[in-house]
Amino acid sequence: MYWLASRNVMVMVSLPKWRASFTLLTLLRSPPCGYCSFSRSLRPLPSGRIEGVYCFKDAKASKGNTRATRKPKTTNDALGEKDLTHLVWWKEKLENCRKPSTLQLIKRLVYTNLMGLDASLRNGSLKEGNLNWEMLRFKSKFPREVLLCRVGDFYEAVGIDACILVEYAGLNPFGGLRSDSVPKAGCPVVNLRQTLDDLTRNGYSVCIVEEVQGPVQARSRKDRFISGHAHPGSPYVFGLVGADHDLDFPEPMPVVGISHSARGYCMTSVLETMRTYSSEDGLTEEALVAKLRTCQYHHLFLHKSLKHNPSGTSRWGEFGKGGLVWGECSSRQFEWVEGDPIPEILLKVRELYGMGDEVIFRNVTVPSESRPRPLHLGTATQIGVIPTEGIPSLLKVLLPSTCTGLPALYIRDLLLNPPPYEIASTIQATCKVMSNVTCSIPDFTCISAAKIVKLLEQREANHLEFCRIRNVLEEVLQMYSNPELNGILKSLMDPTWVATGLKIDFETLVSECKLASGRICEMICLDGENDCKISFSSVIPSEFFEDMESSWKGRIKRVHIQEEFAEVERAAHALSLAVNEDFLPIISRIKATAAPLGGPKGEIVYAREHEAVWFKGKRFAPAVWAGTPGEEQIKQLKAAIDSKGRKVGEEWFTTLKVEDALAKYHEAGEKAKVRVLQLLRELSAELQSKINVLVFASMLLVITKALFAHVSEGRRRKWAFPSLVWFNNPKDSILSERTHHMKLSGLSPYWFDVSEGGAVYNTVDMQSLFLLTGPNGGGKSSLLRSICASALLGICGFMVPAESAVIPHFDSIMLHMKSYDSPADGKSSFQVEMSEIRSILSGSTARSLVLVDEICRGTETAKGTCIAGSIVETLDNIGCLGIVSTHLHGIFDLPLNTKNTVHKAMGTEYVDGQPKPTWRLIDGVCRESLAFETAKNEGIPDTVLQRAESLYLSAYTKDLPPSKETNSVRYVSPGRDVEGPDEANGPSKGEAKAGSLDQGIHSTSKKNAIDHKDVESAVTIICQRMLIELYKQRGISDIEVVRCVAIGAREQPPPSTIGSSAVYVMLRPDKKLYVGVTDDLEGRVRAHRAKEGLQSASFLYFVVPGKSIACQLETLLINQLPSRGFQLSNIADGKHRNFGTTNMSLESDCSLVH
Repeated sequence: MYWLASRNVMVMVSLPKWRASFTLLTLLRSPPCGYCSFSRSLRPLPSGRIEGVYCFKDAKASKGNTRATRKPKTTNDALGEKDLTHLVWWKEKLENCRKPSTLQLIKRLVYTNLMGLDASLRNGSLKEGNLNWEMLRFKSKFPREVLLCRVGDFYEAVGIDACILVEYAGLNPFGGLRSDSVPKAGCPVVNLRQTLDDLTRNGYSVCIVEEVQGPVQARSRKDRFISGHAHPGSPYVFGLVGADHDLDFPEPMPVVGISHSARGYCMTSVLETMRTYSSEDGLTEEALVAKLRTCQYHHLFLHKSLKHNPSGTSRWGEFGKGGLVWGECSSRQFEWVEGDPIPEILLKVRELYGMGDEVIFRNVTVPSESRPRPLHLGTATQIGVIPTEGIPSLLKVLLPSTCTGLPALYIRDLLLNPPPYEIASTIQATCKVMSNVTCSIPDFTCISAAKIVKLLEQREANHLEFCRIRNVLEEVLQMYSNPELNGILKSLMDPTWVATGLKIDFETLVSECKLASGRICEMICLDGENDCKISFSSVIPSEFFEDMESSWKGRIKRVHIQEEFAEVERAAHALSLAVNEDFLPIISRIKATAAPLGGPKGEIVYAREHEAVWFKGKRFAPAVWAGTPGEEQIKQLKAAIDSKGRKVGEEWFTTLKVEDALAKYHEAGEKAKVRVLQLLRELSAELQSKINVLVFASMLLVITKALFAHVSEGRRRKWAFPSLVWFNNPKDSILSERTHHMKLSGLSPYWFDVSEGGAVYNTVDMQSLFLLTGPNGGGKSSLLRSICASALLGICGFMVPAESAVIPHFDSIMLHMKSYDSPADGKSSFQVEMSEIRSILSGSTARSLVLVDEICRGTETAKGTCIAGSIVETLDNIGCLGIVSTHLHGIFDLPLNTKNTVHKAMGTEYVDGQPKPTWRLIDGVCRESLAFETAKNEGIPDTVLQRAESLYLSAYTKDLPPSKETNSVRYVSPGRDVEGPDEANGPSKGEAKAGSLDQGIHSTSKKNAIDHKDVESAVTIICQRMLIELYKQRGISDIEVVRCVAIGAREQPPPSTIGSSAVYVMLRPDKKLYVGVTDDLEGRVRAHRAKEGLQSASFLYFVVPGKSIACQLETLLINQLPSRGFQLSNIADGKHRNFGTTNMSLESDCSLVH
């Protein structure tokens, strides 16, 4: 979404991705259809340069006109090598165009200047001082951008720019396809936002050049200036400071560079908006591709070091390593670079965005030591971190469905790039504290850091954005002042440092937040404050003042614009007097005239289109002038005219006095608006010194919201926090088998909601490599996915889908599932599998978790079995933890040299004489595949199956088990226990977190609201006495103490309330109370606030042991609170139960209030 300024602008757009695959001589050939633009002006020189190509960067430009017979005069401003490169780039982009209208326009282009204008055609002149000449000056500053210029009610483009608009924005060329004029296209002003969306969606950047408004002398040229840019992921914000709406801000899109070093692949990401870059070295090929798949980048640069592959060939991706990266990049547009990768990429970024050498990029790279390696592509897709059709999404079960946007992106990035071990431990410790919080928590306002930076740097933050920034600061301070949340705030400092690259001291953060919040509070009108009332007059329609003043009132506090405010009030009063004196007597005269149909009519009307208050009437002039009241005012009327001096209509009138008063009112309002915008821009400039703190605070709240949401969902799903342990050093350990240990007790598939039942729990006690067998549909793949997801969640600090877990700090987690062929790369499915296995073997260590499903099934059985056996030996020798599952039962007959590999199986049992999977992980080897049963269940004809069984009996009789009554699992470790499943007990369903609401802390209506303390005192006394009596009746000595917790207007209940019975009281804005009971407090609060008028409702609640007691207390409160002077909106609910109506004495008793 883009803010559209009301003044004339010029727009410039650039295409980001390019690859120069044509030589200059190939590009600069004569265009078709008889245009010989280069036949006379271009002559190759011995040095390889081209003579006669010009670019008008300075005030000098070649002379030309629209006559076809005249040729442009040449100057000494010849195009440099960079400009020739830009023309090569544009030529390549134009050759990608496909629309017939675009192709016709391209034929009229010449490449003697950066806009492609042919000066011999109509409107092609580049004479100094005209519009084309000025546009070319801006084009020289941003040569890879398309230029749009506002002309009247349209934005126009010429030359190359017009071709791009027609091709990508769906616009029609001006003047049709006439061949005697330069290409020209444009869009209406009202469609600028859509045009920008179309261009950025296709990878283009946008630069807007504003035209300075004001009176100019005849034949003089208006000055213009660049007002801002919009890139994919970074919208155009000019004019937002005066808007009364927010701006949707997409995730910023980085410029990405890829290179290769001795450690592996290196990926450099540069964010132009944030002025930051990060560089990750030592990436595997699969991890790099996973990052490219999840990163929507703006430009892609490939370093020539990628061509030096182990095969020694110069054709990158021809053999072996590098093919996966090549397949990912070859379908995209990119540019080759050479030299030192990081400086070269930063140099390219400066060129692309028109930055000077003085622009400094901050390195936010997090050290890669002591942190797991990023996920491989196969791992990320097979557990749904990267959305994949048919694969259960891990992201969707980690957070409530209502928690989206920035928190969800943070969780995704954390899974793709697991944090350092210390950070993971910190995240887990913080989540444990969050799980036990009993106080209400803020809504945690989430703002994109890129949005804050861009709006403040360009001084375009409006009052709404300042209010949101202030909410961020206040929520940080609220956590700081709350004893339960203070520790959470401190513990998240390091995770925020890893996410932002900013290291800020805790006390500095708090003090800077106080200063910034205080400064915003001093300047900005916050929610509920209203010291800037709209002017009012009994004779002027209220809509007039509302439209004229709402664009600047209510933004800055009146104390800062007192003089401007007073001037507007005086002008509004003078306008009211003028209307009252000149129009009202006429109205009174008309009303006093009692006439049948066709009598005089007249009224005072607000002409919205003309921003004026006029008299509208007909047949009001007297037939005979007799000096009666109102005649003098009628004589003063004159026809109303618009801003262009044209008569508005026959029924519209005004007077000189009213017009003068109206002009002065508009002048005063314009001065006040200018002053308000000036103060807002000054505040943006002032807060630029605190950008680091604001970015840090906003990211901290994003992380806090994400973790609170995860804990809420984890508690609802009955997940557990694992114990994170370090791998022991074998040199320091007496028993080497104790150096590796992962145990998952009560493990369930992560995509199952155990509250709905049906999940089979397994216990996985892994101290070495497992060789896993099992039938088709026996749960092997599900087990591997669940183990992979649990291990990944554990090393990220999250809860896991198990009853308990011990998870070591793995240095990498790799999951390989089934492979498909890749025709684009010319690889069979077995080739793809071997490529992935190669990467796994080369990246595995003794601290890795390796999970391989149905190894070597894409080739013939004998050799595939031997390859699988060798792979098992290799992994066993490495000493990693993991599972290799297989249907190649011949692997058990091979003389494998393994020391630690354990045989495991997915069990089966016979039910009514038929084998059925149990989905239980047990010891031993399972040779039953259930292949015939599976085929039958999937609809294979009986004749086919009968023949298959006959063939099987004839060929494999010796391999059949002795009897069908024996279990199909052969135990190879008879001394080990067999693990079985437990029944799943589903938790009560919870709801997601409430949406973001306005805080309303400083509302001036506080004095009219219900006193929380009075309500809390009454609720505590009533319920505590009732609990004492109930406990006495049941003989319980340990009496539960009623502790009321308040939930503010912009707060929500903590995760600890999930699954607990709670009694709550809603304090409605209409001063009435609503009493309720629920096992899902978070969902109930969200449901209440979703109703009209209750968005800012606050609550009191307390938790009680059991729904029965909660219902009794609810009825008691409904019946007792009215006697204490409180009004209830649901008093009728007290009649629904036969308890709680007792008239017990409830006088104040200090002993009851704790």
